[in-house]
Amino acid sequence: MGLFRPTPMVDSTCGIAPASATVNALNDEANPPCRMTAGVPPYFTSLKPFAGLFATGMPWLMYHKLGPRPRGVRLKGLYLSCSLFERQLSELHAAGFTTPAYGPPASCEGNPSRRIVLTFDDGFANVFEHGLEPLARNGYRAIEFLTMGLIGGCNDWEIQEGEARQSMMDGTQITEWLAAGHEIGSHTITHPFLTRINLNKAREEISASKKKLEDRFGRPVRHFCYPYGDWNPAVRDLVIEAGYETACTTDFGVNMKATPPFELKRILARYQSISFKAIKERLARTRFR
Repeated sequence: MGLFRPTPMVDSTCGIAPASATVNALNDEANPPCRMTAGVPPYFTSLKPFAGLFATGMPWLMYHKLGPRPRGVRLKGLYLSCSLFERQLSELHAAGFTTPAYGPPASCEGNPSRRIVLTFDDGFANVFEHGLEPLARNGYRAIEFLTMGLIGGCNDWEIQEGEARQSMMDGTQITEWLAAGHEIGSHTITHPFLTRINLNKAREEISASKKKLEDRFGRPVRHFCYPYGDWNPAVRDLVIEAGYETACTTDFGVNMKATPPFELKRILARYQSISFKAIKERLARTRFR
């Protein structure tokens, strides 16, 4: 069903056990667990290994932060360098991928028109600072899922778990983002685990964020994204009740005409990590040269 269940794991980016379920969830976003899709990596770094999968359905790529990582970052996988972001967009553009207006998957089988969706979670200012130019250069549009209560503020939900401080887009930047042809959606007001709060509170996070964004920016907000990918049928029903048309999860895969519009799948875009096994193999090759 796509119900998100954080599980204890070791943070491969810093070698320490996360201290809470929130850190587990953030770590799962930054370092997605291995998937069962044969021959396909668990995250998107370059197009080649995904060419076959992207022909079977419409991919939604998931980004968070762009640009250099500040000191003290724990969740390195949520940052994408400017050079890698530009290279990814250039690869997609050269292969003929286009970004349609945001909405449910097309009704046709497969992905014959080579369409792709670019999504950004949370509303970080570095996406505005480093993303607008390469998106424009490739003729791409994107959607930013905004944490309404933190506009112009900082990443409070991460800071309380020991993450480095990052600024969020302010109202002027969001207005410029929209003027550039991009879209916005809701990521709640405070970025909570929606399945861990009572339904009345969850309803407020989901519906009030929509209304506040619409009132502030003067346009309909039709699309939602579950914080941490945390949802269940009751939460999904609240999203439908609030009047949204779609909702994104963090479940891996591409979307087809049969994909439920409130359970859209995505693939995290990030740099390629080096496993301990790969390091050992590299050292062994070096040793015996």
